[in-house]
Amino acid sequence: MGLHVTDLTIARGGLPVLAGLSFELLPGRALILRGPNGSGKTTLLRTVAGLQPATAGEIRGAEEAVAYAGHADGLKATLSVAENLRFWAEVFGCKRGIYEALHAFDLEALADRLAGRLSAGQKRRLGLARLLVTGRPIWVLDEPTVSLDAASVGLFAAAVRAHLEAGGMALMATHVDLGLAEAEVLEVSAYRADPLALSGSSDEVFL
Repeated sequence: MGLHVTDLTIARGGLPVLAGLSFELLPGRALILRGPNGSGKTTLLRTVAGLQPATAGEIRGAEEAVAYAGHADGLKATLSVAENLRFWAEVFGCKRGIYEALHAFDLEALADRLAGRLSAGQKRRLGLARLLVTGRPIWVLDEPTVSLDAASVGLFAAAVRAHLEAGGMALMATHVDLGLAEAEVLEVSAYRADPLALSGSSDEVFL
């Protein structure tokens, strides 16, 4: 059980970004990706989430197990906060957890407000609250604390901690210290690929 990535190569725009990357993520653990902008963190997260294929290597354990939160909050502007959570719960076939998600991200007072009328920070909290209604054990998160104030970052860290304590897993790119004792750090720059190493021929990059 868990997420297992073996000898992975990923590409962006046809050019290899990371190569030979291997790691495992076991229940109750978190793995934080670090590296400068453009180093491949987002591409790696999207690949693990199944949003784009890997060039080589193997990903095991992600099928039907991943809930992904990227830069977009994935909200329905014409639905209320509670209706958004109910919508995503139904999409993932999880029939419970709406109240818990509202409470975890301090959204109870906003439950009936249209998502389109929320502030940027409130929208981000609602986007992250969706994770709690998916029922998925692996959270894949790309800069999840963007637009959050210090108090909201604390709510998010508490939600991640509760998820890990329940046997869940979290793979995330973040520069914020969430105080997670269960977290390990993976420096993706160590797996930087040769941009001309596609199919063994530099000419093929431009074909």
